[in-house]
Amino acid sequence: MPRWATRLRRVSSRILPAGWIDLLRQIVLFCGAYWLYRLVRGEVDGQAVTAFEHARQLIHLEQDMGLFFEPSLQQWAQAWHWPITFANWMYVNSHFVVTTTFLAWLYLARNRAFYYVRNMFVVAMGIALVLYVTYPTAPPRFMPEYGFHDTVASFVGQAAEDHANALYNPFAAVPSMHVAFALMIGIPAVMLVRHRAVKVVWALYPAIVTFVVVATGNHYWVDGALGALVAAAAWAATYAFARIRPEAWGWYPNKVTA
Repeated sequence: MPRWATRLRRVSSRILPAGWIDLLRQIVLFCGAYWLYRLVRGEVDGQAVTAFEHARQLIHLEQDMGLFFEPSLQQWAQAWHWPITFANWMYVNSHFVVTTTFLAWLYLARNRAFYYVRNMFVVAMGIALVLYVTYPTAPPRFMPEYGFHDTVASFVGQAAEDHANALYNPFAAVPSMHVAFALMIGIPAVMLVRHRAVKVVWALYPAIVTFVVVATGNHYWVDGALGALVAAAAWAATYAFARIRPEAWGWYPNKVTA
């Protein structure tokens, strides 16, 4: 083996716990999930009429339950100004950055737990894609007649919001994968990080994300609840598979690291 190849292998073994091939495998897996999401979005974009009807159904459900509080929450956040500014900034900047940063840290620093979390993500995204196709739903920001406002567009401008939402399904309110992702990284983070203050931050993160998506008019609270159920279902499925194939699905799979 050439000397440069030997040096590269030594360096990669220090940085990458399972080697370059495994890292590339994880990247391909998540890129494949993204492209599948794009394909499903193309199927759902043409169901605008159905999506708005489903949104009205959710609103009427919340009204019947006496829990249609999202417009009031938006008004409160806007009246105090700083909560809505924080929510808008978090919605635009945090979801992708926090999720990918945590997954990268998990892969590098707690590799034996990464595969369980990865499998939860794959299962959760599969469930979400089925729900997006079968129950497309317009987000609250598309329903101004009920008192909702598109606060993100007001914060960054319509053109910037359109660019930020270019990768997302506009009628994918049900379930809220923001909430699902927050739970699927928040709970493992609490279990894996060592500093107490950091544990507290991660414990609060799912609640913060729920506030953000509701206050900005991007999800109903029911969407958040369904997102939590998706996360729970993904955990249950992953746990069940882990009992059958612990080497591939377990929380600490018996993988040989480089």
